[in-house]
Amino acid sequence: MTNETEGVRRMMLGDVEVVRVVEWHRPFVPAADMFPDLPAEAWKDNEDWLAPDHWEPDGGRAVLALATWVLRSAGKTVLVDTGVGAGRDRPGMAPFHRRQGDLLGRLARAGVHPLDVDVVVNTHLHVDHVGWNTVDADGEWVPTFPRAQYLVPAADDFHFGPDNAYANGEREVDRLIYEDSVAPVHRAGLSVLWDGAHRIDEHLTLESAPGHTPGSAVLRLASGGDRAVFAGDLLHSPLQILHPCCNSNGCADPEQAVASRRRILARAADEWELLLPAHFGGAGALEVRRAGDGFALGPWAAC
Repeated sequence: MTNETEGVRRMMLGDVEVVRVVEWHRPFVPAADMFPDLPAEAWKDNEDWLAPDHWEPDGGRAVLALATWVLRSAGKTVLVDTGVGAGRDRPGMAPFHRRQGDLLGRLARAGVHPLDVDVVVNTHLHVDHVGWNTVDADGEWVPTFPRAQYLVPAADDFHFGPDNAYANGEREVDRLIYEDSVAPVHRAGLSVLWDGAHRIDEHLTLESAPGHTPGSAVLRLASGGDRAVFAGDLLHSPLQILHPCCNSNGCADPEQAVASRRRILARAADEWELLLPAHFGGAGALEVRRAGDGFALGPWAAC
């Protein structure tokens, strides 16, 4: 069952309420740059359903959303990913550099305030998934959700952290992201590092799905007869369901990313799990079907 009130989209999956809070939805970068392995004809052949929510035909740009999922489960409020944040120095990342977003305002309009949040899930530690972990308090970055437990994949925490020279020191921005959005949560004693799998409650379980980053994860939901998987950056475009061997340009380990994607898509198709990635435009969630050795798009959900 779904409903929409004042721009807030909600869905009930078993006993879990799911709220999708979209910070923005717009053309992002050229599709050929973001998905170098996807043939140009794949976009054109599927234009009838890709445009306008997932592809901009005139400009050739991929259209992405920046979404945070809010789950009300077993008496707790759980956030899945926290966007870009506000006022961050992000050199080399023009869409995110010193951006002034309004995720907290959008969450408030959805009835979620910082002190309400019990658990924050970072599916991985990329710039657009950890930004609102913290806020600026008189020049110091402090946790945005001071009563929450922040669940951080241990493999990503090592890879992007100081013990690995902030992702091997290849980009200054990785150090900045860790220092303003992850380290303050550690210092506050609010973080929990996990590996392999981590159960949040009787409905929600985190599971490693590496490749996009070393610690990339998905969150599985099972409640009543409903099943869902919050897939983070396992996919950035629904076209990757049809072409699961095609990665985005941000995947650290391409072969591992393909293996994780195919595994999660296969389970979603076989177990009738609703697929809810972080960046799909439009409805934002859909079912997956088997199609021979590959996959096909099932019905979209109104969330």
